[in-house]
Amino acid sequence: MGETGNPDHGPPPPQGVPPPQPPPPNLALSIGPTWAPNEQLQHLEFCIQSNPPWHEAVLLAFQHYIVMLGTIVLIASTLVPRMGGNHGDKARVIQALLFLSGINTLLQTLLGTRLPTVMGASLAFYLPVLSIINDTMDKNFNSDHDRFLYTMRTIQGSLIVSSFVNIILGYSKAWGNFTRLFSPVILVAVVSVVSLGLFMRGFPLLANCVEIGLPMLILLIISQQYLKRILPMGHSVLERYALLFCIGIIWAFAAILTVSGAYNNVKEQTKTSCRIDRSYLLSSAPWIKVPYPFQWGTPIFRASHVFGMMGAALVSSAESTGAFFAAARLAGATPPPAHVLSRSIGLHGIGLLLEGIFGSVVGTTASVENVGLLGLTRIGSRRVVQISTAFMIFFSIFGKFGAFFASIPLPIFGAIYCVVLGIVVAVGISFTQFANTNSMRNHYVLGITLFLGVSIAEYFVLNTSTDGHGPVKTQGGWFNDILNTIFSSSPTVAMIVGVLLDNTLEAKHTASERGMPWWGPFQHRKGDVRNEEFYNYPLRIHEFLPTRFL
Repeated sequence: MGETGNPDHGPPPPQGVPPPQPPPPNLALSIGPTWAPNEQLQHLEFCIQSNPPWHEAVLLAFQHYIVMLGTIVLIASTLVPRMGGNHGDKARVIQALLFLSGINTLLQTLLGTRLPTVMGASLAFYLPVLSIINDTMDKNFNSDHDRFLYTMRTIQGSLIVSSFVNIILGYSKAWGNFTRLFSPVILVAVVSVVSLGLFMRGFPLLANCVEIGLPMLILLIISQQYLKRILPMGHSVLERYALLFCIGIIWAFAAILTVSGAYNNVKEQTKTSCRIDRSYLLSSAPWIKVPYPFQWGTPIFRASHVFGMMGAALVSSAESTGAFFAAARLAGATPPPAHVLSRSIGLHGIGLLLEGIFGSVVGTTASVENVGLLGLTRIGSRRVVQISTAFMIFFSIFGKFGAFFASIPLPIFGAIYCVVLGIVVAVGISFTQFANTNSMRNHYVLGITLFLGVSIAEYFVLNTSTDGHGPVKTQGGWFNDILNTIFSSSPTVAMIVGVLLDNTLEAKHTASERGMPWWGPFQHRKGDVRNEEFYNYPLRIHEFLPTRFL
């Protein structure tokens, strides 16, 4: 044993080296508290498995129906006239979209992700449908109605074939394995741009009739956020149902302006946006009409159109995935594991197949605006969304009643989307808490992914002509349709860029900075004890299904 006290042993101590200094004080702690990461939001009134009283659940479900209705009316009002359809055709298209949205929502909440997500009409299919419409312009038909029927049959055939893209991606578990490449850094970008990519449905839609849309936006913010603090007795009522009150008030205001002749001498576009009688749905919708398979005729299959629709099916999967992560957070659930995302995309493909069979004009995707409504009302109950499917199916069959609510002016929906889509953006940003926000490497990945996700998609949208031709112009029309559709979607671009950058820039050495220790357990079936609680099938159905469907 050496003599540690002998000064002759060992090198002499270095000269002129100052003693070690204590670490700098944490100014954040001295100024105020810091907030620890929290996997589940603590201010939800009802989470995914808790249910409000039945009378409240019905009102909240009706609210979900109203919010999803805006996108359906917008798509039908834009596409059907281009296809040669009349007001009666538009009413039937809206009924078909509502019916299939109800069916697919019920399937997803029971056998898909089991999250409280509404499956609504998707704008991802807009470009492929425009391409089909453009091709029919060169054909001769006896009437515009014949051209409408031919276009619908072509859309049906394309939807049927493209549905197998999602069925294969889902039930082969390829999509789930792809999502294992995600990290909290990617989630921030994907969830945020799922909403940011829809900014044209916010204030630009509102601005089509400022005298209706702007009062709706201001009234909703004041009544839902400020008035509930002034009137504590009505706090819960205003927080949950202010949206319905505001719609009723501004809708009545729009009716007064219409009846008083305020829009008699304005441009046709202003009349369409502001008047409550310009949709002509009440007069043209049938009293009772049950959507049935092949209601437009035998589907037409054309390879040139199928490929574009396949691109749209892929885009709808990417958009739905981003919405699912946002919905899980706003419902108080853990992030959906890979196997849950796989089965949900597979079921989404089955939903697309049904839409092709029943004659929908576009496919469905997880409704981002309804995800935002979960945060607005702080009600993340699965049962509420399941009840909303009854309203969708009821109003799709009894057309006159559905047409009444479909006559709500679109700028009112634009005001609603300004609020609910903004909430989804904030949910995406909240995922930064699970990664190192002081990492310059994360700043680089996140910044480029966010910017390119919005910028590339906007470039493709701005350079797409009214007939559906985008910036990619090669000799292969099918190839053009696929690329133009994929790169017109902000979430899809963000997903591609984010996965490439995040998994190639020092991925292994920066796993902790990327938040992978937190993210990893949620990607396995039994990685977190809460996964089975939130995502298992009801009624022990999982015991009777093959593992590929679990």
